[in-house]
Amino acid sequence: MIMALLLDLANIVGGFLLAVALLRRIPRAGDEIGRVAGRLAPFGWVVGVVALAAGGYYLIVHLISGPQVFHFEVVGVAVGVALLWDRLTGRPARDEETRDAAGPRLLLAIFGIIAIIIGVQGLFTSDG
Repeated sequence: MIMALLLDLANIVGGFLLAVALLRRIPRAGDEIGRVAGRLAPFGWVVGVVALAAGGYYLIVHLISGPQVFHFEVVGVAVGVALLWDRLTGRPARDEETRDAAGPRLLLAIFGIIAIIIGVQGLFTSDG
């Protein structure tokens, strides 16, 4: 149960960190969202490790013992890889100098919104 909660929270927080480029454009809330994301950004690698570990754990468990692979763990693994991309490859996946959501940054931001939705859905889905 704790592992499922970690996966859901990692999907929500990781999705938030990935979606900041779009969320900053919200009128009257974008600046505050940017400040919160700025405070959370140094811990993005921790969220990535948790998402990768929890998503990988559930992916292995559901591949071996069933009943099926769920989208929660696939999104968790993808969030973990996206957040850890610069540490895994040495090249930044997100261009921090630009605040504009365009190109690959827009794709990551849309995936971040999807991850937030999947994380919230996971909070309300039973584990058993």
